Amino acid sequence: MITKIDQISVNYIEKGEGDVILLLHGWGSNITLFDGIVKLLSANHRVIALDMPGFGKTTEPPVPWCVDDYVDFVMKFIDSLGIREFSVLVHSFGGRVFFKMNARENLPYTIKKAVLVDSAGIMPKKTWKQKASLRLYKIARSIMSTKILHFLYPDAVEDMRRKRGSADYNSATPTMRATLVKVVNEDLEPLISKVKCPTLLIWGDLDTATPIADARRMEELIEDAGLVVCEGAGHYSFLEQPVKVHGALKSFLG
Repeated sequence: MITKIDQISVNYIEKGEGDVILLLHGWGSNITLFDGIVKLLSANHRVIALDMPGFGKTTEPPVPWCVDDYVDFVMKFIDSLGIREFSVLVHSFGGRVFFKMNARENLPYTIKKAVLVDSAGIMPKKTWKQKASLRLYKIARSIMSTKILHFLYPDAVEDMRRKRGSADYNSATPTMRATLVKVVNEDLEPLISKVKCPTLLIWGDLDTATPIADARRMEELIEDAGLVVCEGAGHYSFLEQPVKVHGALKSFLG
């Protein structure tokens, strides 16, 4: 299904009847990865999932966005469907959107339950080697950005960024690269304790993108939270161990 929000064409799916469950995907992902979860939950719920701007079949934002821009967008999408009460299931980057949305004052919705699957939100602590490397990179970038050196070596700065960048960064368009930089450099840990609804954490213990330590920290910060660990799974635990994840979802969401 396609709808328009602020001139952005949004691809989304809506399936089933009953209490609403909103699905928010991770960075570089899209709603197709939720196919198994949609099939499971739509048997007893009204399941809604959207490709967020810049992913799947939804068009890119007009300028680089921060997390708050995504929150504003998702809230407009929810309003367009007339929803006032829902549960939420998020993966990775979707967790950032949820934490910031949940922390908004006078939120016009009731969030009944939350499921955080390998969620982002906690800023990884840099080692001294990483800090030194970043400092050297910034110095080199500053030098190579001077008019003369930029004229002599016009691609140097972009080549440096590409060598340092992750696969997500290097595969993205310029707009989404700038968006990624804004997104990952925001530490949302202070907002996590604001989650007051019953919360289920589902995590792969081999996740390197959002380590299991993040899950344990979130479990400490959220008042009513429980953790299900998928042994041997990585950042996409819901795809790697669907039987265990689906069982946990059925038990928690009904």
